[in-house]
Amino acid sequence: MSDNILLSLSAIISLLPPIVLAMRRNHRPDTIFWLVIFVATIGPVNWVLLSMTDFWHANLQMALWVTISATMVIFFIITLVTDQTWRLSPLITAYLTILGLIALVWGSTDYTPLKSTVNENNWFGIHVGVSVTTYALVTIAAIAAFAAVLREKALKNKKQSTLIELLPSVIDCEKLEIRLLILSEIILTFGLASGMALQYSETRTFLVFDHKTVLSIFAFVLIGGLLFVQFKTGLRGMKAAQIVLLSYLLLTLGYPGVKFVTDIILA
Repeated sequence: MSDNILLSLSAIISLLPPIVLAMRRNHRPDTIFWLVIFVATIGPVNWVLLSMTDFWHANLQMALWVTISATMVIFFIITLVTDQTWRLSPLITAYLTILGLIALVWGSTDYTPLKSTVNENNWFGIHVGVSVTTYALVTIAAIAAFAAVLREKALKNKKQSTLIELLPSVIDCEKLEIRLLILSEIILTFGLASGMALQYSETRTFLVFDHKTVLSIFAFVLIGGLLFVQFKTGLRGMKAAQIVLLSYLLLTLGYPGVKFVTDIILA
């Protein structure tokens, strides 16, 4: 078994305890909770740090693990400064575990090292950092929107379960969702700007309308439009959640989706 597979398995295993822990009675953010969340954060981050010691891997596996790591780091920070976000931990880690398994399955695909690009072009590092941060924020916002949908359906159908009862209330989910979308829209603005700067530094053209750029712009417009409508009309519930999930889908198609097509379908 290769070192890459062992490292991937250890990172995936580190994401499982929060899911199991959520099933205990009187689940709460105690010492055990913070310990397992810390381990779930360190596992993926360790994978990324050990894998990019020499160069950036431009493949699907790296894209997924960077996404997982950034999402866990941001989720950990948000959980520290908010009251109810910790309740999303089983959904967050379950979804990221699925991404980790996908990364493991396609971990043997070829990659293109970008060592020279990273070292010679500062805009590349800035653009990657901003893009990954935006995607991680929208990931958490999308999961909060999904949690709100689950809560709302459970209330309408008058059916509860251990998982549903653990999740934040619909109001708490929507508050978190709006805050994350505002932050992601601000950062996405810098992401588009840094992408234009990177494009200009390489081709002397500010904007190239490829699929990644178009999907990112659509997501930017969707998120901005949703925030505008929310502040003007108070749009909430299923319709707002659908727009958030659609925005997340567009960003997914523009970031890891591109890697999937180039690494798997067109390989």
